[in-house]
Amino acid sequence: MAATTVNPQITDAVTTTNVQILGSGPGQALGNLYQATSQALGNAAHNAAAAGQNTNTVLQATTTMGVTLLYGVDTAAGSVGISEILGVTKPAYP
Repeated sequence: MAATTVNPQITDAVTTTNVQILGSGPGQALGNLYQATSQALGNAAHNAAAAGQNTNTVLQATTTMGVTLLYGVDTAAGSVGISEILGVTKPAYP
């Protein structure tokens, strides 16, 4: 087999490219890490905001039902009292 020589410019170009790729690897890895971390933190903030909104909705519904119950009890007691006073219906007491 005949010995072949490679042009030194080709060897230099390949070496330079390899050094450049190996040198930029850690920086790209760190950039990927920062991007993934910021995406995770953004998702966490979004989830926290959505959970807060859902909590406020549940609390508002609970408050509304509580107030409705209070007004309903008062109205029912008042209507029973008025009915007894006016003699419209007489409740059956044991």
